Amino acid sequence: MASDVRSFIDLRDFAASAKVPAAGDYRTARTALPLAEGPCSVDLLALDGGVGSDGGLPGDEFVIVLAGSLQLGEVTLAADACAVIPRGVAFDWQAAPGTRALAMRYVIDTPAADRIVPIDESAELTPSNPPLAELLVGPTPACRNHTDYLSSDGVFICGTWDSTPYHRTAMRYRHHELMHLLDGSVTFEDEAGASRTFRKGDIFLLEHAAQCSWDSQEHVKKVYAIWRPAVA
Repeated sequence: MASDVRSFIDLRDFAASAKVPAAGDYRTARTALPLAEGPCSVDLLALDGGVGSDGGLPGDEFVIVLAGSLQLGEVTLAADACAVIPRGVAFDWQAAPGTRALAMRYVIDTPAADRIVPIDESAELTPSNPPLAELLVGPTPACRNHTDYLSSDGVFICGTWDSTPYHRTAMRYRHHELMHLLDGSVTFEDEAGASRTFRKGDIFLLEHAAQCSWDSQEHVKKVYAIWRPAVA
C-alpha cells in the first residue's frame, strides 16, 4: 500500500494486521485503510461488544461483518453478511464480543433510502453487460447482476453479480470496488506484475486507477460495493 502503483488489497489481511483502538463506539472504533484522499474510504471496525446509538452517518456506508455479529437497527448481520446504512439514517447498534467488520463509506449529502438495506445474496439476478469485447481473450461471458442499493447520485452501488468464466486483459479501474467472493476464484495481475488469486470467502479491494487483468476459470459470484466517481 506504500507503493505508487494502485492494485488489489486483501482486506482480510488488512483486518488481521491493523492496529485497532482500545475502545470506541460504532463511529470511532476504526482503523482506516490507507487510500488516496477522496469521498470514499474503507475502515476496519473493531467492536468488542457494547451497544449504542448513532444519529446518522455523514455518508452511505456498506458494512460487511468479518467475525462476531452486529445488529444495526432491525438488521442483524452474522459473519460475512452485509448491509448499507444510508446517509443520515439514525440507528441503534449492538455488537457481540470480538466483532470485526469492514465499512466502505461514500460521503454524500442526500440518501437514497430511509432505512438500512441488507444485501440479499439470494436475490434473482438479471442479465448485465459483459466486459468490453476488445479486452476479452476468448469467449464472451454471460454476466448477471442485482442492485440492492444505488446512491442518489448514482456513484455508489452495492449488490450481487455472477459470471461464467472469462479472461480479460488489463484495464484501468475507474472506481474502488470491494468484492466478497461467494463462489469461484479469480486471478488479478497489476501493472507492476504482481499477481494474486482470490477464492471463495475472500474479501478484497480493487483500487481506483489500478491497472489489472482478470482471469476466472470457473463460475464466479460476488457481493460488491463500488464507488465510481463521475469524473474518473
